[in-house]
Amino acid sequence: MKWQKYAACILPVCIVSVWLACSPKTAEEEVTPDKEGTTPIEWKKPAHFPDPVYDISKNPLTEEGVELGRFLFYDGILSRTNQIGCGTCHQQQAAFTHHGHELSHGVDDLLGIRNSPAVQNVAWQTSFFWDGGVHDLDLLPFNPIQNPVEMDTNVPDIIAKLKNTPDPKSKIPVNYPKMFKEAFGTDEINSERIMKALSQFMMTMVSASSKYDFYKLGDANALNAQEKEGMLLFQKNCSTCHQGELFTDQSMRNNGLMPMPGDDKGRFDITGAEQDMYKFKVPSLRNVGYTAPYMHDGRYHTLNEVLDHYTDSVQKLGTLDPLLIRADGRTGLSLTSSEKQSIIAFLRTLSDEQFISNPKLADPGIGNAL
Repeated sequence: MKWQKYAACILPVCIVSVWLACSPKTAEEEVTPDKEGTTPIEWKKPAHFPDPVYDISKNPLTEEGVELGRFLFYDGILSRTNQIGCGTCHQQQAAFTHHGHELSHGVDDLLGIRNSPAVQNVAWQTSFFWDGGVHDLDLLPFNPIQNPVEMDTNVPDIIAKLKNTPDPKSKIPVNYPKMFKEAFGTDEINSERIMKALSQFMMTMVSASSKYDFYKLGDANALNAQEKEGMLLFQKNCSTCHQGELFTDQSMRNNGLMPMPGDDKGRFDITGAEQDMYKFKVPSLRNVGYTAPYMHDGRYHTLNEVLDHYTDSVQKLGTLDPLLIRADGRTGLSLTSSEKQSIIAFLRTLSDEQFISNPKLADPGIGNAL
């Protein structure tokens, strides 16, 4: 497994103390202090979402654990240079992508080979990264941490730095031993606790408050006529891959992109199987209006370019998904310019303004601990 193939795919940790969506319009927490001194969080999925994949019973959420995860997510202490945090390439205002960057930048401004995917609704994900190389949320952060062009460090070094906080030279000192004690009962800092805190934080990052969600839950006026037309066109042409309330079937597919000079082979580099050549994970389209640029290498900067690809530029590669091959042998979708605009109008209804502005998901303003 080559480290290069993980570059700019930091789908790690996520977001703030407590954000529990019972429905797109409300977020609930039922909090009762337990005997251990922590404050449990009752995590509830949005009513129209499927059951989560992540087993919360093995890592119950607490306010203290989520807050610790939030601090770790944004703190550059997780990198060799103490300057690159998870939040560097996963920025809230861009639905936790690296806005404006085709390929993300890590330590020493080194350039990766992939576009940072959005960090959202990770509780439902069966695999992570564009190549699906990780299947356990609790193991996810190890990859960017050890990747030479992302964070370029290792867990023992991180643990040593965390133990030595607060640093008297820091303008905003963070006492991680104290935070670990509050979250886990003792001030012991180890890899399992680091990863579980990050997972707790990620679990609170649920996006389900878009116009589409309001429509789905019964507000018939949430979408206008063009958006409703776009939804029908989307369901006809796109929903096989971008299906359900998560807008992804989480499969690996070749969508006909011409290989770039770097020749990223996607899933093939994980499995070595010829049938996986140039296959990448189908991304969720939630918040797609915020997450430009698009595709695994960020080659398209607008949704118009993405739709134009699917109608005009699909390459007939050996592993091209059969859904993109028409009965007459031609490739791509058959859409008029007007139909494309309607689909784009619908895609923008998946934008969740509450999600990208939720203060509980924001950088706590700690700067770099060291």
